[in-house]
Amino acid sequence: MHTTPWRPAHEIEDNPIKLPKSAAMKILPELDAHLASFFVLFHQYQKHHWLVEGPQFRDIHHFLEEGYNEIHKQLDALAERMTALGGVPTSAPDAQVRLAYIEHETEGIFRIRDMLARDRAHEGEIAARLRDTIKLCTSQEDFGTETLLKGILLRVEDRAHHLDHFLGEDSLGLELVEAEALAV
Repeated sequence: MHTTPWRPAHEIEDNPIKLPKSAAMKILPELDAHLASFFVLFHQYQKHHWLVEGPQFRDIHHFLEEGYNEIHKQLDALAERMTALGGVPTSAPDAQVRLAYIEHETEGIFRIRDMLARDRAHEGEIAARLRDTIKLCTSQEDFGTETLLKGILLRVEDRAHHLDHFLGEDSLGLELVEAEALAV
């Protein structure tokens, strides 16, 4: 049963932290796009956690689980901050998909290297966009949101860095190939 909401999603109310409404109106859409994108990232990490196979299964499986748990905490912090600014976070999955600036991959199983490369690209895109929003928050004197986003940014960058290591060349494997070539 659909009813009319008590307060429409697009309506911004005065906030208890005394941030000018004009600043909140500029920052809230950015936070909502981050929130939606973090939900996409959460789902991708969880999917990849379920589907990972191969010799590094255990390490990658645990990394992805830690990742989606951390991402969930981060998206919750974003939503809570939105409410502190007087906004209403987008919560319907179909609306989040439209609002997100990263996309879900096609259904099905991909090679783990392809899945991790996609995750790394998503983390990089999120990092770049977070930096832009941090600049906006600074210009609007919203130092609370700026601080929150800086903390989130550090963790996004850390996950991207770890993904980069998983995707790195296997130098041990290359040495074995080179040794075999010399033995011939």
